[in-house]
Amino acid sequence: MSLTAGQALRVRGANGSGKTTLLRTLAGLAQAESGEVRWQGRAIAACRDVYHAQMIYLGHAAAVKDDLLAWENLVYAARLNGRVLDRSAAEQSLTALGLGRAAQLPARSLSQGQRKRLSLARLHGVEGQAAPLWILDEPFNALDQDAVGALCGALDQHFARGGMLVYTTHTDLALNPSQALEMNLDRPALSAPGAPTNAAPAAPPKAAL
Repeated sequence: MSLTAGQALRVRGANGSGKTTLLRTLAGLAQAESGEVRWQGRAIAACRDVYHAQMIYLGHAAAVKDDLLAWENLVYAARLNGRVLDRSAAEQSLTALGLGRAAQLPARSLSQGQRKRLSLARLHGVEGQAAPLWILDEPFNALDQDAVGALCGALDQHFARGGMLVYTTHTDLALNPSQALEMNLDRPALSAPGAPTNAAPAAPPKAAL
């Protein structure tokens, strides 16, 4: 299967069916037993740096550094991916997820839900805008209603830019990709429950999975 600009793939399946393993494999963090993951026609093993620069992977556990302040976590994550994010922009991303007042707090003092929002705030800044492929494992877990709304807004903006999404969730939400695809690991097959709603840009990036 493959994804093109503006498409979203929802991976479904019972606990233990391999959803997280599949997403980690797509992100280049696990080795496939057969087949390969390709980015713009090339195996990701042959273009690892380019691929990682154009992809964001967020696992179900919030990846934050406890010793850093909330805003420092975003600056640090951006730097790891070769991007520049200043404090003001980091605080704006946190505010978008309802964490504006927590920007000066060390990550270790944040609740589970706040830590999740801190991780997701990467999608609102320069990182999210520069990465055409987002791979998100249970992104809506531990979020309150306001945070869910903010994340849905970020996803719709991502689709409008021609971005692609691969994600897992147990929550049914109204997202607006150009085409919504589903893969059920309990009954491995690809389906398209949603019809195209807008045109993809010319010469879009493409991910072959």
